[in-house]
Amino acid sequence: MKALATLVTMLGLVSVGSAGVSAAEPSAKDFQRVVNEAHARYKDLKDGKNADYIPILTRTPSELFGVVIATRDGKLYVAGDVDYKFSIQSVSKPFTAALVMTQQGPEVLDEKIGVEPTGLPFNSRMAIELYKDKRSVNPLVNAGAIAAVSLVQASSEEDRWNKVLGNISDFAGTPLTVLEDVYESEYTTAFGNRAIANLLYNYERLYSDPEEAMRVYTRQCSIGVSARDLAMMGATLANQGVNPLTKKRVMPAEHVPELLAVMATAGFYDESGEWMYTAGLPAKTGVGGGIVAVVPGRFAIAAFSPRLNEAGNSVRSLNAIRDIAGELGVGVFGPNPN
Repeated sequence: MKALATLVTMLGLVSVGSAGVSAAEPSAKDFQRVVNEAHARYKDLKDGKNADYIPILTRTPSELFGVVIATRDGKLYVAGDVDYKFSIQSVSKPFTAALVMTQQGPEVLDEKIGVEPTGLPFNSRMAIELYKDKRSVNPLVNAGAIAAVSLVQASSEEDRWNKVLGNISDFAGTPLTVLEDVYESEYTTAFGNRAIANLLYNYERLYSDPEEAMRVYTRQCSIGVSARDLAMMGATLANQGVNPLTKKRVMPAEHVPELLAVMATAGFYDESGEWMYTAGLPAKTGVGGGIVAVVPGRFAIAAFSPRLNEAGNSVRSLNAIRDIAGELGVGVFGPNPN
């Protein structure tokens, strides 16, 4: 894991210098322009459809679309439906991984979960059988995320949940709550995830009672966030673990490179290679329609729209963020084509 983080740093995932910024920032006018243009370009795109394996997600109005840039000093540039509260789903995963890293160090993720991309769908049970050395593989697929929840140091299920919710709220810089109707819909139909939790427990790769881990994980995925919230969560990572608004240190700066490395290699499900090839930013997506991407040391780009492609990624959101990254030339490996 240290070698991966070192390589990521060398390639530019962590900016050099005490200010953490290696290039001149776009002006406020430029930030607002690219947000407005990306929103206008994709607001009428009809590709994709709402997730339906969690029944309640089909009720989210499919035309909703919001785009946000949040800078490391807390400035926001917005367009569209940026205040609508939707379920965070898998965008929560790197932030709970960050909590585990903060409590126990990044080595724990590597040793007890793994950090390799699976090359398989995010909810794959086959991956648990194929990757026999790690089983859970990485914290950004369902198996690894359930394992991450079970690794959170806590005295009880209530304490575990409060730490997970408090940590994600700290990243967002505002108190967040669960969308209870989403939780009910998701938990009562989570047969695949329950199978994953039980398999991991059987292989001694789950570190709490499996049903407790399932409940806390499902509540985590049901947290309500807006595109503004996601952007601020990303900006906290861009600001080396300090929330730009509250000034609270949420995770140690020295652990941010490892987390961004996992986001770069596994944050877009089984489209992660394509995403890094075309957008060049560490990011995390969720089937609720949200995506957050991080320009390390500088700013974050977030978007929300519930229409998903076959891999489970928001079609409007990924196009908008990719266009903004290209227009601003901020790919971590160098300016990426627009």
